[in-house]
Amino acid sequence: MLWIKSLHLLFVISWFAGLFYLPRIFVNLADCSDPTTITRLLTMARKLYRFTTILALPAVVLGVVLWLYYGIGRGPGNGWMHAKLALVVLVIGYHHACGSILKKFENGLNKRSHVWFRWFNEVPVVLLFAIIVLVIVKPF
Repeated sequence: MLWIKSLHLLFVISWFAGLFYLPRIFVNLADCSDPTTITRLLTMARKLYRFTTILALPAVVLGVVLWLYYGIGRGPGNGWMHAKLALVVLVIGYHHACGSILKKFENGLNKRSHVWFRWFNEVPVVLLFAIIVLVIVKPF
């Protein structure tokens, strides 16, 4: 079980690294008008999104294995796990939203400012903080 936990954490950390950086690229894309720079940033964003998606899959699968096979967070007194799973669903939704935003940038359809993306960039930080508190503190 400790190997599975270790791998789960490794993939979660790697996934979140991508979720922290991809919106920063969006900030730069929203604030840029140079076609060469836009092309370079779009290439970076595409590669990062693809790699981040690959990292998300084992993170989620290993988390499900820990939950179902080892029973972590199941049974009475484990309301924290329900809250954590709800936040994980939000993280997956955020990841999907990043893919949709990337497509808008690729098609020249972005209407949002770099300021909006600066705020959007903070969402995974808040989600990760809440998930860590739930897993470590287990408040309910």
